[in-house]
Amino acid sequence: MESNIVVASLLPTLPLRSPLDSRSPSNPRNLGHRTRNLRSISCSSGGNRDRGEENEYLIDAPVSVGDGFSFSGGKYSDGPSKSDEWFRRGKIVKAHPVFGSGGKAKDPIFGLAMGAASQTTADVFRWFCVEGGNPANPTIVLIHGFPSQAYSYRKVIPVLSKNYHVIAFDWLGFGFSDKPQPRYGFDYTLNEYTSALESLISELTLDKVCLVVQGYFAPIVVKYAGTHQEKLNDLILVNPPLMDKHATLPSTLSMFSNFLLGEIFSQDPLRASDRALTSCGPYQMKEEDAMVYRSPYLTSGSSGFALNALSRAMKKELKAYVKEMRTTLSSETWKVRTSICWGQRDRWLGYEGIEDFCKEFNHKLVGLPMAGHHVQEDCGEELGQIISRIVSKRS
Repeated sequence: MESNIVVASLLPTLPLRSPLDSRSPSNPRNLGHRTRNLRSISCSSGGNRDRGEENEYLIDAPVSVGDGFSFSGGKYSDGPSKSDEWFRRGKIVKAHPVFGSGGKAKDPIFGLAMGAASQTTADVFRWFCVEGGNPANPTIVLIHGFPSQAYSYRKVIPVLSKNYHVIAFDWLGFGFSDKPQPRYGFDYTLNEYTSALESLISELTLDKVCLVVQGYFAPIVVKYAGTHQEKLNDLILVNPPLMDKHATLPSTLSMFSNFLLGEIFSQDPLRASDRALTSCGPYQMKEEDAMVYRSPYLTSGSSGFALNALSRAMKKELKAYVKEMRTTLSSETWKVRTSICWGQRDRWLGYEGIEDFCKEFNHKLVGLPMAGHHVQEDCGEELGQIISRIVSKRS
């Protein structure tokens, strides 16, 4: 059979407990009226700060300064941040009904009432979406991995927006989307995510779409696609957990499933965001970008508890989902044109077996030699160009 393979041309970890703040920028109740009174974080070294900036609180200052608070590079500021800019680019889309008792959510450790960011809405969940391009053009939906945000596609969206209608969204539990406390409307199981994705896509567009998904959310998207082939023009998987050996989470993620320690680690933004993004490939994160990913964990404990719940669900269910994904993509009834883009410096998922699978079942394989697991972070513009070429070849 003819080959379809194409080769396309850290921060230290310190403990930090994030506050539970009902004024969280990720709190859906505040999305429509977020004010500058909410403190954002912009990072710089304590030793390089401007001594004249009296309104900024350094959290990386030497002990001699006397602030008594240590963090890996940063200062609180009331000034604008990249997180604010990204938030203003997006909109809220309501999709997927809320199920549950309607009671007030409590934290899983002490049983204390949670802030507004952890409470479910009365009817449907709210998803944060960023849109680009002309809605009259074919739609491409960009789906981030675990754990990440739609922000990871910030370099991809401008490339695709030239010729396509592009939508990137935050999964429930991530970024600016709703983060209900587990057992209070959403339990973060993979089946629930599959059902929620169906609701969201139906709300976003009635037309056929191209789905692009990265990382450990790929099996969920493939399960949705398997029963909705009529909705898809193309499916593009970016470093998906395709082989049996991929069905075990790396320790960087599985630690969040540990009892008690998982709850502690998930409240540390450096473990929950920085390490998860930088330990799986060559990506060197800029501080201004790191602060966007840290923001949900710094402003509300709900992000960490969602991370705990999903990590535990992945630990239980991922193996079956990976097997089902491989069965779907190898089935004679699978008719959706499928491409796999693979960052070849992925430290979490090995490349062995990927090439043979794509050859056997006639899926296009595109290798990115300089990218790791989070391809859109390492080579965003290049990935955007690859996606554009794949979609443009539709006859």
